[in-house]
Amino acid sequence: MDSIADLHDDFILYITPEKFYIESISSGSELLVIDRVSQEISLQVNNGQIPQASSSKPICGLVGTIRLLAGPYLVVITKKRKVGTINGQTIWQVVDTEVISYTRTLLHLTENQMVQNRVYLSMIESVLSTPGLYFSYSYDITHTLQRLHNTTPEFLQMPLHERADPRFVWNAHLLRELSNQPELHRFCLPILHGFISINQCSLNGKAFIWTIVSRRCCFRAGTRLFTRGVDMQGNVANFVETEQIMEYNGDKSSFVQTRGSIPLFWNQLPNLKYKPKPRLNPNENHAEAFSRHFDTQIFNYGKQVLINLIDHRGPEDVLEKAFHDMVNQLGNSNIRYESFDFHAECRHMRWDRLSILIDRLAHEQDEFGCFLLTRDGTLVSQQDGVFRTNCIDCLDRTNVVQSMLAHRSLAQVLQKLGILRSGQRLEDQLGFETLFKQVWADNADVLSVQYSGTGALKTDFTRTGKRTKWGLLKDGLNSLTRYYKNNFADGFRQDAIDLFLGHYGIEEGECVTKPCPLDVEKGWKYITFPLVLLIAIAMFFANVITPSEYNTESLLYLLFWGSMVAVTFATIMIYGTEFVDYPKLCFLKAVFGVNSHHSVESDICRCDAGSESPFPLA
Repeated sequence: MDSIADLHDDFILYITPEKFYIESISSGSELLVIDRVSQEISLQVNNGQIPQASSSKPICGLVGTIRLLAGPYLVVITKKRKVGTINGQTIWQVVDTEVISYTRTLLHLTENQMVQNRVYLSMIESVLSTPGLYFSYSYDITHTLQRLHNTTPEFLQMPLHERADPRFVWNAHLLRELSNQPELHRFCLPILHGFISINQCSLNGKAFIWTIVSRRCCFRAGTRLFTRGVDMQGNVANFVETEQIMEYNGDKSSFVQTRGSIPLFWNQLPNLKYKPKPRLNPNENHAEAFSRHFDTQIFNYGKQVLINLIDHRGPEDVLEKAFHDMVNQLGNSNIRYESFDFHAECRHMRWDRLSILIDRLAHEQDEFGCFLLTRDGTLVSQQDGVFRTNCIDCLDRTNVVQSMLAHRSLAQVLQKLGILRSGQRLEDQLGFETLFKQVWADNADVLSVQYSGTGALKTDFTRTGKRTKWGLLKDGLNSLTRYYKNNFADGFRQDAIDLFLGHYGIEEGECVTKPCPLDVEKGWKYITFPLVLLIAIAMFFANVITPSEYNTESLLYLLFWGSMVAVTFATIMIYGTEFVDYPKLCFLKAVFGVNSHHSVESDICRCDAGSESPFPLA
């Protein structure tokens, strides 16, 4: 790869009261200077202008800059971990970051602004601490092998941040001040959010590299229950492009799948119930958003097989019927709908029945093929379509099916390249099989943490090939954790994502001349009912424990406090939404795909670049 498009890799950050000096270790002649007072960013020749008294620290790259109530902040990567290489280029994972204020004091803020600034700062830090941030100084990890192969030499000479797929650049908003100055392109480091695992493998004495890359889309990003369905531009919640790469002695193969929320306007807002009912919004133009989504999908990936794994009975059924009807209404010959009631088909732990679904998809998987480029530059095949898989969350059931399709594709490639001998089955290679299952289960866990806040469910099947009682117990614990986080912590997480991605911009005078959106007063029920419930529970158990013998009076006390517990709990459930931690910054946008009055410029909030992507898979 030509070094023209490469980035500087490691730096020394020098901090003085007036300026930040960022010196490239690999190219000491270039010096990025940020004036902490005027906020001007410039590229200078390093002529020894760094003051001797400045403090210094090594950093691995710039995430960018972001404005909070106290003013601008510089976000840098302080630690990284090598994941491996793709196409000979090193891939890194972000291990630690630091957020450094331009301003040296907070005395210009009011007391309330100081409090809210700390909240905003903790939001940025929470996004940066979420596992699964990756980057490369010399390789474009936002594109598949096939897309990179189909581009022009001129494209490969472009700076990484300019040629990166905007769907998968999570720090694009933070890079805006740097990317606006073309001369700073070697400092603009695009960061991917998702999962990457690169593994050195060997079968029959033949060594190869097997890689999984999952790219989370930032266009409709959010948390599990607050971000569902589609927006007006056709972007769906929890959209992930997963690429399986195999490299062997210069031969390269790639198999791509996608997952994403059902592309209709629907929500499943938390209300303290264990599983809120999903609801379609009847007032939205479902057909237009649905069509936009699949126009983009077909443009980027070719033909589509839609694997819908949600229930055909109960609350999920309304979405299954609407999805099926919309596919029929669209009438696009490049789309086929495959519905499979995962829970009904696999009940009583009969997960072997998933082979029924894989058999149904086998013909199309063979027809779609995979990208295969030999060491001499011969293009053997390209992938002509993808499987787009979803369940309700696009996490647990989805990952199980995607891993099975990836396994089938990999077995075929290994046979074609002669790594597997004739008659050998991949599932009989026990060492590799264990690795394959572990990596796909890790993929499930990381993507689930990013969206739902907990590890994935059903990973015991992915890891071992069968459902276990220990797996069921672990799923129960994860489900309870999800319940707590989705009801009482995800409002903060959703706000953090919206702030980080630039969906919400802090306005001048916020919390002084303009109201602070974080200052939301809870109604009297928020304190009163939980307090009464705790007192009632305490008194009930006190009356159970204290009497040496029960009489009519003590039984009446038990009945009274037991009734108080039941009535108070029922009242809390009736007013459930008042106790949920709802987002405060861009709530309408997060839930319904529209812009709230707090959102920044429309060109940021539109998030429609996917429909105009110049980098199709095929």
